[in-house]
Amino acid sequence: MRIGITCYPTYGGSGVVATELGIELASSGHEVHFISYSQPFRLNGRNDGIFYHEVPVSNYPLFEFPPYDLALASRMAEVAELYELDLLHVHYAIPHSVSALLARQMLAARGRHLPFVTTLHGTDITLVGLDRSYLPITRFSIQQSDGVTSISNYLKKKTVEDFEIDRPIEVIPNFVNCDVYTPFKDEVVRTEARKRLAKPGESILIHLSNFRPVKRVVDVVKVFARVVEHVPAQLLLVGDGPDRSSAEWLAHDLHINDRVHFLGKQDRVNELLPLADLMLMPSELESFGLAALEAMACKVPTIATRVGGVPELIDDGLTGLLYPVGDVENMAAGAVGLLKDRNRLDIMRDEARKTARSRFCSTLVIPLYERFYEKVLSATH
Repeated sequence: MRIGITCYPTYGGSGVVATELGIELASSGHEVHFISYSQPFRLNGRNDGIFYHEVPVSNYPLFEFPPYDLALASRMAEVAELYELDLLHVHYAIPHSVSALLARQMLAARGRHLPFVTTLHGTDITLVGLDRSYLPITRFSIQQSDGVTSISNYLKKKTVEDFEIDRPIEVIPNFVNCDVYTPFKDEVVRTEARKRLAKPGESILIHLSNFRPVKRVVDVVKVFARVVEHVPAQLLLVGDGPDRSSAEWLAHDLHINDRVHFLGKQDRVNELLPLADLMLMPSELESFGLAALEAMACKVPTIATRVGGVPELIDDGLTGLLYPVGDVENMAAGAVGLLKDRNRLDIMRDEARKTARSRFCSTLVIPLYERFYEKVLSATH
């Protein structure tokens, strides 16, 4: 198939999933065309069968806000015609599904059919889409999509309830390449590699996000401050965003800034994750929790919040520990308990990897997308 993919190219779960999906589809022999305002950050030119098309946006002084959605629709239609795309797959409803709908109508007027699939990722439904100014157009574009998928049962249910959607939505979970996100095969090599981040005997905790308020990165620092009172440890904070400064100041004020390492945005998180003992993900809301899945594939259990789609990924007590939002005391106590009981931690590490392999590997999930595309194409021709 020839597939056009549009996503937000910056750091964030929807962009990561869309990019990794394109990479996996290309390695399966499909032709993938990314259409966006800049190249997705996980695309690095390492794959055959992947093409990138930039969306030029006018900066004409009349426009206070450049009309990206219209430029995107125009570019989608252009790329679809030039490269004979079979379908478009847009990630994050706003404005991508609206632009895809416009592109489909533009091409239909010229006698060409271009179906599009919308994947709902989370805040496009739980936050932005519920804004009164966007709700009608979000509902309309979901209803008009030729196929709709959701990354969790939680998100599907919320979409149906909040937007009064009466069309089918297929749940296809997020995925991880279990050959890229993999633990160290040799514990001796892992121990040696950890020495550049922590002293022998110190634990390593990690957090990975875009540092938006919903991720509660300040809670990460609070949890770690309590952990380090009982267990010698280092904290790696991977990513960047609006709450970074607050987290930096809190680490400074709690006198743990020598143990808290802000690593910024990292392209190769698959090399950092296997070094950690635990992932911290105290989010206000997660429709899935991709960072936790990537950690699980690397044999790293997660201390997380019992919100959204997280319980569909993390089995409390088996592959991680779940707590109410803001319960930093118990999150810290849970982390300390695991770090002091290496036997239990090792069992949890093995179970985390086992769950990633048996339920969320790309080899299991990509065929679900392929079958969904085929279903959409056969229904629309």
